Amino acid sequence: MTEMPQVVVYPPADDGGRRVRVGSRFVGMAYTLHDIVDFLNRTGSQFVEPEDVTSAAWVEWRGVGPDAWLPPGT
Repeated sequence: MTEMPQVVVYPPADDGGRRVRVGSRFVGMAYTLHDIVDFLNRTGSQFVEPEDVTSAAWVEWRGVGPDAWLPPGT
C-alpha cells in the first residue's frame, strides 16, 4: 500500500453521519465504514478495506470510535 493521507473522522452528527477529512480536504459525510473506503478510493488510495480504516494509525477517530454511527443520544 502506498503512503496514506491523514484521515480525520468527526463525531456523529444529528443524522448519524460523520464528516470525513482526507488530508486538508473535507470529502463528505460517511454513514458507514464503506463510505470512508469509497472516499479514499476516490482520492487515489487503492486496496483499502474497512478493516484498514478501523485500525490504521493514519485514521483519527474524534469523539467516538469506528463502531459509532448513530445520532448522539440514541
